[in-house]
Amino acid sequence: MIPVFKPFLDIPEKQAGVEALDNGWLGMGSYVASFEQALGNLLEVGESKYVAAVSTGHAALHLGLLLAGVGPGDEVITPAFNNVSDFQAILACGARPVFCDIDPDTLCIDLDAAEKLITPRVKAMIVMDYDCLLCDHDRVAEIAARHGIRVVHDAAHSLGSRHRGRMVGSFSDICMFSFDAVKTITTIDGGALVVNSKAELEQIHEMRLVGMTQPSATLYTNQRAWTYDVTRLGFRYHMANLHAAIGLAQLSRFSEISRTRLDACHYYQEHLNGIPEVTLPKTDFKGVVPFLYYIRVPEESRDALRAHMRERGVDSGIHWQPGHWYSLFKDCRSGDLSVTDRVGREVLSIPLHSGMDRATLETVVESVTSFFGKR
Repeated sequence: MIPVFKPFLDIPEKQAGVEALDNGWLGMGSYVASFEQALGNLLEVGESKYVAAVSTGHAALHLGLLLAGVGPGDEVITPAFNNVSDFQAILACGARPVFCDIDPDTLCIDLDAAEKLITPRVKAMIVMDYDCLLCDHDRVAEIAARHGIRVVHDAAHSLGSRHRGRMVGSFSDICMFSFDAVKTITTIDGGALVVNSKAELEQIHEMRLVGMTQPSATLYTNQRAWTYDVTRLGFRYHMANLHAAIGLAQLSRFSEISRTRLDACHYYQEHLNGIPEVTLPKTDFKGVVPFLYYIRVPEESRDALRAHMRERGVDSGIHWQPGHWYSLFKDCRSGDLSVTDRVGREVLSIPLHSGMDRATLETVVESVTSFFGKR
């Protein structure tokens, strides 16, 4: 079975893991510091932004929202077509999601609709880059400034991509990344926040380490302080050395990861084009490092197509069920969600891995085209 996701792991990652284990310091330590530095270099943050590695993408979302001042009684606008981690992070702050529709071409948040949902109770907005498409981040910044709200940029899908020449992660208010087992690069599990100031970085450092004021500079030398204060709410959200070591090996291979994922997406665009029942992503992939590749098919065909593909050894996925379809969120405030509802019934993720070979790509394409009677 060709899976939707497949980690790109080889000798460099295995060697990095052994070295980290042999080092003997298994908590947050020197590898985390090196990973943060290497990630900052990839993101081209320079001296204007600061990177903090954390345990998961969800942890990054939760801390980012807390940094934005989100708390009980507040509301956070989010696309309803989003990962459940975003919705749960909002609830974890004591706030409530406000579900917004998406743009039918990019499947990112509809910013016209989002601005209409802003009320005095809205403290922040989550904007997400979807699969191989980016949000209009210049307009996001304009809306946020006009209404005095903060923005958490969910860049879990867009590591290494550029928005109008600027690297994703280098320009947003608060930006988060995810490095779980299926992401463009993996740290086994992990995430990161990019923030605007040393004061915000210190706040994240404390919150990710159960509120302890223990200096990260000490931990980064594989040592710890035994006396410290606790002045704020905190969580066990720090990244472990072993995970950071895997991430460093992945970052060293990022050009190969980027190139092969783009090659696969271009192959799909060329060989799935022209099927009337299939809608492809509206992009030329310029400046993008794609995380997923999706197609949209008629609602009445999707389940049958998935079964047909599986019979030919090809798995598929659905990213995602819209948030307002879940029982926990059915009473949340929302705008019109007609595009979200339609996309949620049509969208289908097909396999995209780093390093996919031609035979695998041909098998995936044939599993789709044969269903619709095409060669």
